[in-house]
Amino acid sequence: MIEGIAPAAGVAAVSGTGYVPAAASPGLSGQPQRVEGPQGDFAATLGGAMDEVQSMQSTSRELGVKALTGDLTDMHEATLASSRASVALELVATVRNRGVEAFNEIMRMQA
Repeated sequence: MIEGIAPAAGVAAVSGTGYVPAAASPGLSGQPQRVEGPQGDFAATLGGAMDEVQSMQSTSRELGVKALTGDLTDMHEATLASSRASVALELVATVRNRGVEAFNEIMRMQA
């Protein structure tokens, strides 16, 4: 029988964010409890992340226009928004590339 796996140190700090499921602890009967996954499915999570990246890019674009027209007093705002959007887009591209690599690897497996 497979026993529940205790979380690694520091993982408990990020549980509840939806990215790491809560750790299962053995019940009073000694049987491990079922670990519930994050709410929603992968497609919904990925879609939400894409929406957030688009929102960051939109904010960055708006602040860039304000900076160019002289309506923005703090240039750091535009720079930070641009950097955030760039890093988020890079992350999404990396996740997509890893997903495509995993799909290709699965397709190469022999049955």
